[in-house]
Amino acid sequence: MKLLEPITIKSTTFKNRIMMSPMCMYSVYKKDGVATDFHYLHYTTRAMGGVGYIMIESTAVLPEGRISLEDLGLWDDSHIAPLKRIVDAVHSYGAKIGIQLSHAGRKSGTDKLLSSTDVAFSERYPKPEMLDTEGVKRIIKAFGQAARRANEAGFDSIELHGAHGYLIAQFVSDLVNQRTDAYQDGAKFLGEVIDEVLKYFPKEKILQLRISAYEYHDLGMTPYDWASIINQFKGKLDIIDVSSGGTLPIPIKDYPGYQLPYAKIIKEETGLVTIGGGQINDPKLANEAILEGMMDMAFFGRKLLKEPYFIYEIDSELLLKQYIRAKGLITK
Repeated sequence: MKLLEPITIKSTTFKNRIMMSPMCMYSVYKKDGVATDFHYLHYTTRAMGGVGYIMIESTAVLPEGRISLEDLGLWDDSHIAPLKRIVDAVHSYGAKIGIQLSHAGRKSGTDKLLSSTDVAFSERYPKPEMLDTEGVKRIIKAFGQAARRANEAGFDSIELHGAHGYLIAQFVSDLVNQRTDAYQDGAKFLGEVIDEVLKYFPKEKILQLRISAYEYHDLGMTPYDWASIINQFKGKLDIIDVSSGGTLPIPIKDYPGYQLPYAKIIKEETGLVTIGGGQINDPKLANEAILEGMMDMAFFGRKLLKEPYFIYEIDSELLLKQYIRAKGLITK
């Protein structure tokens, strides 16, 4: 099965093509951004389950950048050690691990909402403050310092969260960005974030970008629009993680594999490695999409929450030695 075959990107070899999607767990108990025992067990369990690539959930580069007060953070050096504990454990089971760096912007769950606009995301959210140039620069630098900490923690990759209507998407999308200065071009903000991150994160490691390739609005971003932006940063970005929606509160009619056509376009138009998914509960669907050239890797979210060991149902020969012994299949 192609899904279970290794893939090498730059100097990193993933033992299979399955990525655990970054999913907010809202489990930072003290609201201080520090990873807890829950996070350690949550991510290590999926590594024990055979997942080749673990992506840590949305992790804020600044306190006000959190989606919720229970989100992880990487705005302070005190966050490094608890994350390193997770990284080391995941590595011990042969998996690679990345961290998604994020700023929620106008979708923040804090009392300080900042954005490329002063229009609220919906009635549920307060009106955000439009960032001035100094504020924009402060956030860009925060991404860089978070990247430094991610490297110190030993992460194999960083994923910039440019999807689902969070701050990077708020700059990129014409549906949201109301600026009249140089950052009216949202690609400028994204490019400066990328450059700042690469000052502190080794170039031999992986930098990937998660995007909402389609915004479900007639005037919104399409995969072709995103491909045009991504191609401006060829040589800096290594992987594109393709999702959709979230820029505006628009309902999505989802179904198994509904985002795969977007991943295919991004792959064809940029030539970069793509990760696709979306309501994929059957690994055979992911495998077929890889074989058909729609994507290179697959992300699984809710399936891994419910079935952290589903990979072993596909191929029991991948079982950890400890599990085999527990079943009495080998003796020593």
